[in-house]
Order: sequence, then structure tokens, then C-alpha cells
Amino acid sequence: MTRDVRPIAAVPRWVLALLGVSLAAQIGWQALRDTGAAAPPELAPAPGAQGLRLASFAEPEATARLAMVYVQSYRTPDSARLLGWLRSALELDPRGQYPLFLAARVYAEASDPARSRLALEFVYREFLQDPNRRWPWLAHAALLAKHRLKDLPLARRYAQALDRHVTTRAVPLWARQMEIFILEDLNELEAAKIMIGGLLQSGAVEDPAELRFLKERLEELESRTR
Repeated sequence: MTRDVRPIAAVPRWVLALLGVSLAAQIGWQALRDTGAAAPPELAPAPGAQGLRLASFAEPEATARLAMVYVQSYRTPDSARLLGWLRSALELDPRGQYPLFLAARVYAEASDPARSRLALEFVYREFLQDPNRRWPWLAHAALLAKHRLKDLPLARRYAQALDRHVTTRAVPLWARQMEIFILEDLNELEAAKIMIGGLLQSGAVEDPAELRFLKERLEELESRTR
């Protein structure tokens, strides 16, 4: 009796990659058990984008996602190794957003301020590679720096980057004027007034409600600096 067996070439390459990763993980875990170790292994150093690309079987997007699944299996990975994996995944799939989501919404919200700062800086550096697509993550980083870390200069640095590097009009007003609110918190009211005036004169704000809000904000600042 003949059996219906699919040739290996018919199997999607990303499935083969997943099987390879799973097999390697199983071998590693079995070796750990054989040594009598009580704890799971640490997150391995990131292989780099080129190494992942060679192992991707021409499926870089799927491999990048698998890499993120692998990273998330570790609860408290070493920060340097973790960011290395996130960076490699972004290089492998530059349009992917999940590594930035993990950095900004998971690892940057850790209770350890030092780990949080490392994750925020990662978001900032990667934002500079593609500001018009990655701005939401830096905006979140600015909010974390302001409200969680209570570091207004750091929050302003991120807000300045948003203002200087993002050119798409798809950015909402709250993100574009984030630096204004931080300047107010720093009591730099004159600088805040200059920024609002620049926004009004640039023509970048076309919505009547947004224009009215900025004008009212400018009037309020002027009354406070008289």
C-alpha cells in the first residue's frame, strides 16, 4: 500500500525554520536537564541580522517573528542580549513594528529604571532610522520618560526628535505639541510660546479646532509671562 507523502520542497520554508528553532531549543533543554541544572538557560547572544537572514530560508519576516517568540520565552533576559535580538529582528524586517512594541510597551515599562532607560534609548535610536513610521513608539517613550521616570529633560529630548524628524502630516496634534507641554512643565514658557507660534505660522496645522486650541494656548502662555 502506497502512502501519500508530501515532498520536503512542498513545505513552506518558514515552517522548516520553525522546526529548526524548535529542535535546537529541545536539544538545548535536554542537555541542560542531563547536567542536572535547575534553571532554564539564559537568552543566547543575538546572532545578528545576517545570521538570521542566512537561516531564514528567504522568509525574513517570518523568521523575525519567530525570533520575537523566542525572546519572549525568557521572563527577565539580559538587557544587552535582549536589545541585540530586537535590533536584529528589525534589521531583518525593517517594516516590522513588533520589536519596537516590545521595547516601548513591555521592556521599557519594567520596574527597574536602568532597564527602562536602555529600552527607551533603543526606541529612540531605531526611530531615527524610519521616523515617519516609527514615531508612535518614540511618542510613547516620551510619555514614559515624563510620567514614569520623572525625567523631563529626557522626555523633551524625545519630543524634540519627533518635532525635527517626522515629516508626515499623519502625526496627531498631541504628538506634535508634546514638547510644548514639556517646556511648560520645565517652566520654559517663552520657548513654549515660540514653538506654538512656529506651528501657527508654518501652515502645518489646518484643522480649525486644532488652530483654535493652539491660539488659546498661546494666549494663556502670554498672560502667564506678562
